[in-house]
Amino acid sequence: MLKKQKDKNLKQEKTGKMKQLTFLLVFLLGWSSVAQVSFTAEASRSKLGINERLKVEFIVNANGDNFMPPSFDGFTKIGGPSQKISQSWVNGKSTFQKTFTYFFQPERRGEFTIGQAEITVDGQVYKTSPIQIEVTAAVDTPNQSRAVAEAGDGIHLIAEVSKSQPYLNEGIYVVYKLFLSPTVNIRNWRPLDDPKFEGFWSQNIDIEQLELKEGEFGGQPYRYVELRKTVLYPQKTGDLKIEPLSLAVSVEVPTDRRDFFGRRMYDVAEKNFSANTRTIDVQPLPEEGKPAGFSGAVGEFDFELKANKKELDAQTSLELTSEVSGKGNLKLFNLPKIQTPSSFEVYDPERNENVRTTSLGMRGDISEKYTIIPEFKGEYVIQPTSFSYFNPRTNSYETIQSSPITIQVNAGPERPEETANVTPSDSGNPQNIISSKNNFNYIKLKTNLKAEDQTQFFQSPLYWTLFFLPFLSIPFMLIFGKVKNRDIDQNQLQLKRANKLAKKYLSEAKKTIGDSKAFYESLERALHNYIKARLKIQTLDMQKEKIQSLLLQKGVSQETSKNFLKILESCELARYTPTVTEDMQNDYKESAKVISEIDKEV
Repeated sequence: MLKKQKDKNLKQEKTGKMKQLTFLLVFLLGWSSVAQVSFTAEASRSKLGINERLKVEFIVNANGDNFMPPSFDGFTKIGGPSQKISQSWVNGKSTFQKTFTYFFQPERRGEFTIGQAEITVDGQVYKTSPIQIEVTAAVDTPNQSRAVAEAGDGIHLIAEVSKSQPYLNEGIYVVYKLFLSPTVNIRNWRPLDDPKFEGFWSQNIDIEQLELKEGEFGGQPYRYVELRKTVLYPQKTGDLKIEPLSLAVSVEVPTDRRDFFGRRMYDVAEKNFSANTRTIDVQPLPEEGKPAGFSGAVGEFDFELKANKKELDAQTSLELTSEVSGKGNLKLFNLPKIQTPSSFEVYDPERNENVRTTSLGMRGDISEKYTIIPEFKGEYVIQPTSFSYFNPRTNSYETIQSSPITIQVNAGPERPEETANVTPSDSGNPQNIISSKNNFNYIKLKTNLKAEDQTQFFQSPLYWTLFFLPFLSIPFMLIFGKVKNRDIDQNQLQLKRANKLAKKYLSEAKKTIGDSKAFYESLERALHNYIKARLKIQTLDMQKEKIQSLLLQKGVSQETSKNFLKILESCELARYTPTVTEDMQNDYKESAKVISEIDKEV
């Protein structure tokens, strides 16, 4: 009996020690798990195309609460969060893991940061490290789920280019077509990424209404719709890439479920499609046979030089207009300079553009209107002006010469003696300001005053000479001042004309604030015309490096030069991206400011 009691006590003692040991072990394991909590964020890729998908997982090795995901700026959530918990025992050691999983679709290109997620474990808050993600242009073979890939087997986005080997400045077009097989049903689509067309002058062609047409793809009957057309004029030679257009398309995916009538039920899945990158091999214009006055015109054109008057009086004005019409790169070249007699005062021209852009390129006419004032009477001949262009249809240069124009100047002063031996048809370079020292030769300044035989000073010849001397000196002072400031006046006149041209286009841009496409086209055209007039360069020389170099040579600061180029780049990008009215107003103010700064510094 005593032995049984003793064994019972020993057993109770061992049980108590085991409980203490178990409690101590549980406490140590719990303390160890708290001290070694790990909370991390992992992305399936750090770099992906805009038509690919991103998987992001947040993993914690303890059973936490109050999980707070970060903001996913630049991404659209297409799945998640899904939660997964796994727990296992290996060699007496317990492992625990909780995973929160998301799936995203990029909204645009660029570099993005997935911020810190938060979770609470035993009253303590843990955070993940940020993740850097780079989104690039669309790739040709995006990663995607099998079900979605199968759903899109009958959908193809194709970029068709009118000509793969155009000449420099020859117009081509690219049209994006979405092909659908008869068995595919789609709900809608939305643009995912727009191509940038670097190295091209580009303009989108508005499609008023999308029309579903019948066609073929891969020899099979398909339906297709033309989503977008863009006219392109290559601005440099060599291989130029046309980036793909990317779309997100909602596709009906069949499931294993059936409705009440036994018909298969469908789910809607979003699939991304991208047209493959197209490479254009731009050919340089041939050097053989290139005319001396060629300014970069490519297409098929007509040229005309006309005057609104052929008979007038001296000191009155006439308008002389040079006009190019036809089809080609009408906005991208300079008209030839006219040659007028040296006794004509010629002002800088006002450029007018009446151009419409279709899928076949630019069509219409451009003109430059000169205001001309003949100084002296006589008969003058405005010699013919030549206009040269390259015709890609015949692969050759062609030159058009205008007819001579005879101008009869009737009433007015005779030409000065020093130019009497110059023929009336003299055709030198146009002069904006004529030398004024001979302008008043026809005014008789000498009098026939006769001296009287008297010795008194009042009304004596000396009296009258001193009396009229200040009045007689006024014309000479005016002539002297005008001759002295001739060069300054000429520069000021050119500057005023350049500012007038820039303000004209800036006013057009101001009227279109709110319409992103029209505003940035007008703003870019104003900046181009201003800098061409200011630096006296042609459209072919409109390269950013050359513009910056010329501005620095003219004394413009590096900061002002960078601001001007920055606005040009902003115009190029904003034409293809959504822009709010506030951004347009800021760009307008910056454009006016940078033009003013260039004027002050040059």
